[in-house]
Amino acid sequence: MLQMQFDKEYDAQLRREEKKFNGDSKVSISFENYRKVHPLEESESSEDEVDWQDTRHDPYKADKPSTTPKRGFTGRGKDITTKHDEVVCGRKNTARMENFTPEFQVGDGIGMDLKLSNHVFNVLKQHSISEQRKSARVHDKKEVSTAEKVVDPKTRLLLYKMVNAGILETVNGCVATGKESVVFHADGGRMEDQEVPAECAIKVFKTTLNEFKNRDKYIKDDYRFKDRFSKLNPRKVIRMWAEKEKHNLKRMANAGIPCPEVVLLKKHILVMSFIGKDQIPAPTLKEAKLSLEDFRAAYYQVLNLMKQLYEKCNLIHADLSEYNMLWHDGKVWLIDVSQSVEPMHPHGLKFLYRDCRNVSQFFQKCGVSETPNERALFNLVSGLDIASDNQADFMAEIEALEKTNEDHVQNHRKKISMYQKDEDGPPPIFDD
Repeated sequence: MLQMQFDKEYDAQLRREEKKFNGDSKVSISFENYRKVHPLEESESSEDEVDWQDTRHDPYKADKPSTTPKRGFTGRGKDITTKHDEVVCGRKNTARMENFTPEFQVGDGIGMDLKLSNHVFNVLKQHSISEQRKSARVHDKKEVSTAEKVVDPKTRLLLYKMVNAGILETVNGCVATGKESVVFHADGGRMEDQEVPAECAIKVFKTTLNEFKNRDKYIKDDYRFKDRFSKLNPRKVIRMWAEKEKHNLKRMANAGIPCPEVVLLKKHILVMSFIGKDQIPAPTLKEAKLSLEDFRAAYYQVLNLMKQLYEKCNLIHADLSEYNMLWHDGKVWLIDVSQSVEPMHPHGLKFLYRDCRNVSQFFQKCGVSETPNERALFNLVSGLDIASDNQADFMAEIEALEKTNEDHVQNHRKKISMYQKDEDGPPPIFDD
């Protein structure tokens, strides 16, 4: 472009010199051969850029267009041609194909006598419509979903508002990912009614519904959310999932259990204190490189935490494993309690047995000889005395106890009678 501009300026100077040289003489001398730009090349558009819609010539139309009369046919006898003629319809279908959506590539048929049958044209038209709808669905899904390590525009806007309000100083980056959420690290700011930690963890629950298809059993039978669960659409259930974790964390904090401190809940974003230091999260028990003595100390801590969670908080973790327990400052910290339920949940005892099995198997692999099997650990945590020699009979006793749970619930009510609910959480309600 710069060279073309330079050549045009040179040609303009050459024309001025030519005009000055010839003056008023009847015989003139041309400097045409000394010009840089040929007159035919001064047009900025090339033949390939011709807009056929702006020209009078339509390449799909016949040279001598024939009008179809009102009677619907032309000619007589063997030379009769109707509006349903295969050649006429084929050319019309080819021309109408240009009206498809811009995303549908129809190709370039200029210079070709293309004729599309009605069947082919209808199939292409239907495919064009379906592709347009599919593109719209994919676009909408990207706008409202939270993918792994990526936040959607609505979530990003909520994070910006937290930063603008001074609650957070900066959002640094992703520190952990899971099936249900993505965790980011952030520098804490300030709030009027609450102290914000210097390092915060932002847990963003994924708004895609694929990971929640099998998780409704943790919340639909929870009496705290049972009435609201049936009235909400699936996307709002995700917000309820975040709210459930907030209430469970506050219960645990009130009981003195090491867990993240809740700072703020906004829709499906939960801001908590960061378990770690200098943007490095604390390792899980699975990742931590501990000695046998540390593993033994960790086991007794976990046993005590499970008892406190069951007796003081009236909760069962329901997903307790070496992946949901952090090792920080010589202590075990519990995280990911959004699925935690109460013992009177229809499947609460099964969830507790599964937690005991995970804990028992992990510490046995770590070489902690004091670790009992899952059945003995279940009795230690729950306070029940189920005597069964094998797993099948033990599970049968648990299922029978869940069906006729009145005695267990009555005994458990006495243990939690002194329990005080958190300020924002729903009160414990026991229906006869």
